[in-house]
Amino acid sequence: MTEAIRPPKTTKHLDDIQRLARGELPPPGIAKLVGFTIGGIDLGRTVAEMDTGPQHANPMGTLHGGVVCDLSDAAMGMAMATTLEDDESFTTLDLTVKFFKPIWKAHIKASAVVVKRTRTLGLIECTVEDDKGSLVARVYSTCMVLRGQAAEGR
Repeated sequence: MTEAIRPPKTTKHLDDIQRLARGELPPPGIAKLVGFTIGGIDLGRTVAEMDTGPQHANPMGTLHGGVVCDLSDAAMGMAMATTLEDDESFTTLDLTVKFFKPIWKAHIKASAVVVKRTRTLGLIECTVEDDKGSLVARVYSTCMVLRGQAAEGR
């Protein structure tokens, strides 16, 4: 169950991510490298999607777990970013993934939500599902809000 997330007083991060989802800003390098897109942006919520294939396979021929982590981390990071004030940034403290099934070639969707946001921390959860709506993985992350000098240049 999620608590209501208080909207930031300033919305540069939220606005920029919404522009990214609309294609008005170029995607980040990792999105191009891995092959995912961002959409479904709202305060504390983000969806990232991709088509998986042989280029994402591990030596066993299934989707590499790191790709699921990349997709989820992007969705969770952008969900966290939507809650930030203009002069804030964040860093990920931890990332935990629970895999439920292998994937070969499929369209997968990572839906992230900020469950709890305090002045200094954010707890984010993400569900990864395949194109049939079947659970592939659950991912959890804790992020630390950075301000002042710690947030500069990030």
